[in-house]
Amino acid sequence: MSQTLNKKEVDAILHTDLHDAFSLLGAHLLTKQGKKQAVVRALLRDAKAVVVAELDGERREWPMECVHQNGLFELVAPERQQLFRYELRITDFRGGQRVTRDPYSFWPILGELDLHLFNEGNHLRLWEKLGAHVMTVDGVSGVHFAVWAPNARRVSVVGDFNGWDGRWHPMRALGASGVWELFVPGLKAGEKYKFEIKTHDGLLRLKTDPLAFYHEVRPSTSSIVWDINRYEWQDGEWMEKRAKTAPLEKPVSIYEVHLGSWRRGVHNEFLTYRQLAEQLIDYVVEMGYTHVELLPVAEHPFDGSWGYQVTGYYAPTSRFGEPEDFMYFVDRCHQRGIGVIVDWVPAHFPKDDFALRWFDGTALYEHADPRKGEHQDWGTMIFNYGRHEVRNFLVANALFWFDRYHIDGLRVDAVASMLYLDYSRKAGEWIPNQYGGNENLEAIAFMKRTNEVVYGQFPGVMMIAEESTAFQGVSKPVYLGGLGFGFKWNMGWMHDVLDYFSKEPIYRRYHQNNLTFGLVYAFFENFVLVLSHDEVVHGKQSLLSKMRGDDWQKFANMRLLLAFMTAHPGKKMLFMGAELGQWKEWDCAHSLDWHLLDYDRHKALQRVVKDLNHFYRTEPALWEQDHTHQGFEWIDFHDADSSVVTFLRRSKTTGEPVICVFNFTPVVRKDYRVGVPDGGFYRELFNTDAGFYGGSDTGNAGGVVAEPVQQAGRPHSIKVTLPPLGALMFKRSGLPTLPTPKPPTETSDAP
Repeated sequence: MSQTLNKKEVDAILHTDLHDAFSLLGAHLLTKQGKKQAVVRALLRDAKAVVVAELDGERREWPMECVHQNGLFELVAPERQQLFRYELRITDFRGGQRVTRDPYSFWPILGELDLHLFNEGNHLRLWEKLGAHVMTVDGVSGVHFAVWAPNARRVSVVGDFNGWDGRWHPMRALGASGVWELFVPGLKAGEKYKFEIKTHDGLLRLKTDPLAFYHEVRPSTSSIVWDINRYEWQDGEWMEKRAKTAPLEKPVSIYEVHLGSWRRGVHNEFLTYRQLAEQLIDYVVEMGYTHVELLPVAEHPFDGSWGYQVTGYYAPTSRFGEPEDFMYFVDRCHQRGIGVIVDWVPAHFPKDDFALRWFDGTALYEHADPRKGEHQDWGTMIFNYGRHEVRNFLVANALFWFDRYHIDGLRVDAVASMLYLDYSRKAGEWIPNQYGGNENLEAIAFMKRTNEVVYGQFPGVMMIAEESTAFQGVSKPVYLGGLGFGFKWNMGWMHDVLDYFSKEPIYRRYHQNNLTFGLVYAFFENFVLVLSHDEVVHGKQSLLSKMRGDDWQKFANMRLLLAFMTAHPGKKMLFMGAELGQWKEWDCAHSLDWHLLDYDRHKALQRVVKDLNHFYRTEPALWEQDHTHQGFEWIDFHDADSSVVTFLRRSKTTGEPVICVFNFTPVVRKDYRVGVPDGGFYRELFNTDAGFYGGSDTGNAGGVVAEPVQQAGRPHSIKVTLPPLGALMFKRSGLPTLPTPKPPTETSDAP
């Protein structure tokens, strides 16, 4: 029996029923008969005999007494009246020996300031404190574990190193902070682990680390200790330049990509991050995009969720490689001049029992009331944005991706579902806010806070809201009453325009408003025009299949749609596969249909996308003033009978406009007069009906000369031929240079 512990205390240790294991395990000073004496206790797995070896002073050694056959050892050293540094020399039942420092001999590592900042929701570098960190403490290398579980009765770290048995490494509760920690000597990067949590009702829950940097490849779910500070970045020039230029003032043409299905290997296997860093980046550069946007790369268990049901918010998915491999992918993008945007999902999380849900036996990250805590449509949980620590977890996560992975933007998923308490709910299924309204005030405060700190710490990045309602000020600064996002997806434009292109051309005259209505509100927000992944799944058909008419007309409509988006105010985004002319819907389990490029029409469509991207980037009029009416002027939107729309885009630096003309019918319109601001020669810069794009090659022989004939309220006009289902873009370049006539050749009639 123990000399210093009673039976209740021994049972508490053996049954891991201690809220603070450090209160009994490790080294302690006890007073007996007025004298202090040192006591060392250890609960050890597979230990037959244990020796305590003093590391300083006399360097004495004492054998420990086995006080219980289940591994509880104790040393009473009356000759030591103060605590001392020591190590444990353990002999197991097979005769093997190991030497280790006692995890319960170390002082707390997390300080009160860190805990206070976290509890009040303001620890902006939370990933440096919670989670698993390889470090050296008192000259000993090991891993420091820390996790927030305020309502747990006991928390242990478990893994291969202790047989996944929560008895051997119970953690220390740090006061009332709700945080538990333990430094385990000798562990290294690569160790698999989880947290075993004993709830107040005595149940055991095995949970992955919410702040783990790396996880096992699904279907396995363990967290993996990882050091993410080893990668040497080579993108300094990009990062320095990024901080100096606001995205509003730059061309932004985004290629939206699902990494698991952009391209697959010969056996339908995933490409790795490093393979994608060569193949995908080469393709994006060739195609003229400025950015790549990745569907969520944070760890998720179910492939079919496309990454939108996240279980590892601080870990890039291990499907495609290690954290350094994803860093390499981002680094290579930057070195090639490509920005990286990542989809971020703070709106909800899945119910998988190994992850956040009911984390410590209570509704910790989520709301307890299902009227606020559960998404009925998606079968997922809603974060409790009003809880300081939960808000801190998410705000720090946004900063983490910018800081550790150098990403250039977050596209925030499902913002509308966060804004409204009654989102997709019937009467009686939601709880009004304190003022009786349907706005989720806590979520709104969270979004404002996130955007403020992101833009404050990382100038030049992009925060993009996927928001589909008429909520005011989504992309306006917080100090002006907005949510503080930099951009908002223009989903109204997307739905209106796709609906228009689904109409037979003969009926389009009745739906001209679908094309023009977007300009009524185009400058209320900083918009990104999107043709996204959501529009090519679940029976909605691929973009090409949505187009009306026979095959020729479908391709012509597709070219016209892409040109209309390029010319329209707003940044641009296109989901992968549209540029190939996919006939079938997107399938996340298989590669895109790259074989389509063996066919001329599909190859020509890809060429249109490529040329439009490069054209867009070289014409400042198409992007310098996306966010202001000064960059756009209608020429004529009244000609609904002909289904023709004309407008101009104006450059901020030169003031020179690009004239944009769109014919949404398959009828060739000759001598169509378009009003222009000035006289001169208007060069035809782009024609989607060109023969090498698969069109009929109807056009204007390189350009036309403006005439002093008024049209649409303008003093000059050009008379052009409009190709069928075609888009034209012109720019004034002065009068054409005529060839100098040659003198007549002298002839002689002399014999």
